[in-house]
Amino acid sequence: MTIRLYDTSARQIRDFTPLRPGCVSIYLCGATVQAAPHIGHIRSGLNFDIMRRWFEYRGLDVTFIRNVTDIDDKIIAKSAEQGRPWWAIGYENERAFTDGYQALGCLPPTYEPRATGHITEMVEMMRGLIERGHAYEADGNVYFAVTSFPEYLSLSNQELENLLQPSGEGETGKRDPRDFAMWKAAKPGEPSWETPWGRGRPGWHLECSAMAHKYLGSAFDIHGGGLDLIFPHHDNEIAQAKAYGDEFARYWVHNAWVTMSGEKMSKSLGNSVLVSEMVKRWRPIVLRYYLGTPHYRSMIEYSEEALREAESAFARIEGFVQRVVEKAGAVEPSAEVPPAFAEAMDDDLGVPQALAVVHTTVRQGNSALAADDKEAAVARLAEVRAMLGVLGLDPLDPHWAGEGDRGEDLHGVVDTLVRMVLDQREAARARKDWPTADAIRDQLNQSGLVIEDSPQGPRWSLGPR
Repeated sequence: MTIRLYDTSARQIRDFTPLRPGCVSIYLCGATVQAAPHIGHIRSGLNFDIMRRWFEYRGLDVTFIRNVTDIDDKIIAKSAEQGRPWWAIGYENERAFTDGYQALGCLPPTYEPRATGHITEMVEMMRGLIERGHAYEADGNVYFAVTSFPEYLSLSNQELENLLQPSGEGETGKRDPRDFAMWKAAKPGEPSWETPWGRGRPGWHLECSAMAHKYLGSAFDIHGGGLDLIFPHHDNEIAQAKAYGDEFARYWVHNAWVTMSGEKMSKSLGNSVLVSEMVKRWRPIVLRYYLGTPHYRSMIEYSEEALREAESAFARIEGFVQRVVEKAGAVEPSAEVPPAFAEAMDDDLGVPQALAVVHTTVRQGNSALAADDKEAAVARLAEVRAMLGVLGLDPLDPHWAGEGDRGEDLHGVVDTLVRMVLDQREAARARKDWPTADAIRDQLNQSGLVIEDSPQGPRWSLGPR
């Protein structure tokens, strides 16, 4: 067994060899909590949740760090705009991210550190970089001197001569306009912390370098994040950490975006689709299917039609699961996934190819049901549950219990009413009044119900909307 991953720094798929046998260490750039999450934010969490689940299936012990950036320019700007404390805005949106991750079935991280809890580690890193000649203080700011680090921009593969470094307000005293801020001098009314160079607050890039070092040490396996973080964030993280003396990440894995009309989904474009609103309109397990099943390096173009297609595709899987359970009772997942599924997942987390194996197995299971081959149907369900478990999509998992009903408290009432109508349809069929029987079925279908005739009698379920 060899897992292979696309390494952004190598620009190719590489065999994955963990730093410590049997263990995997992952650092994922998590939420910047100036606003509630849209589905583009949560996609990253989903992609790395699937990666983590696959490593664990393969028997590896995973340490998964996902940070929270709870102080930065955008949060401070929101604080001024809303007239609320920066920490109140940050905490409110951190909870919204947590709710979003949980709603879509992401496993909790091993640790989820906040940037503001690690000022001491940041000061220590800056002190070391200044001593080594890679950083300097100016006007209360601390900057990284990019020309002191020959490997700078190795991840994004840019030319230093052509670099346009993003800069914020108040970044004065730079020796080179391409240098970036690790620490920003305090401004009136803004949050600040005491350092040897005066009061101020951390820069975004320094936060992650310090927290990765704190929780994963000087070297770890995988650093992850969205494609938009390659420059400047990840280039600057690498510069700080390696200049400090860390080996840092050995593999760099980046997920693609969710787009709308070809543009990256973002708050600044005003095209966000908030998770809190989406879960009111769509079952969370369907959202997970929609966001988690394309390949992590493929863009997802958001559309209602695509979501409806995902809902229909998952309904076919879920319908098979329900039919076998009705016929045979509880079926435990098999100990191993089918070889073709494992081969796809080992090859750079090939979820689309792995999902094709799921659907093939479902079709085989449905054929077994049609042939009244209970043993084969149960065997296929065991395989399907094992595969869905890896993808976090097993409808029988306790996490999703009660999720699929769109109103558990009304289910009994609806069932009674539908049964009354179905009894009328059965009476029409008994007297061979086919037009009336068909009309009743059509009316139920138009109401969003799917009616299936089975040897045990008619059965109803909620169909795709």
